[in-house]
Amino acid sequence: METSRAKALMAQALDYRSLRQDMISGNIANVDTPFYRPRDIEFESVLAEKSSKIFNATHEKTLSLAQTSPNHLGPMKDTNGKANIFFRDGHLARNDGNSVDLDVESTELAKNSVMYDALINAIKQDSMMFKAAIDSSAKL
Repeated sequence: METSRAKALMAQALDYRSLRQDMISGNIANVDTPFYRPRDIEFESVLAEKSSKIFNATHEKTLSLAQTSPNHLGPMKDTNGKANIFFRDGHLARNDGNSVDLDVESTELAKNSVMYDALINAIKQDSMMFKAAIDSSAKL
């Protein structure tokens, strides 16, 4: 059965969402671990790049930087095609050096769960669309 061009992209997004869920759960589990720094993963730019390749989108959605001197360096592009794992250190560390904020982690966990469920539903809809086309063509 033929699948849509977006199905591979949705499957990869589902994998990334699952990994992010595990990372956030690990952050919550280590809320009392001294000197623990919460980790997160940034994968949206990788998926956007792959999406533009799949759907042949050529428009660039980046804001160019003004260079007032030829000696200024241009912006660095991360073109490795992989998601970036980073430490989320936007919060003050407690006395034990732990910087996990339970409110932030709970919110990120809920947002990620909603996106994961939305991807599952999109994959189901994608599959049902092809099933409906096959079923209707069999009735002709």
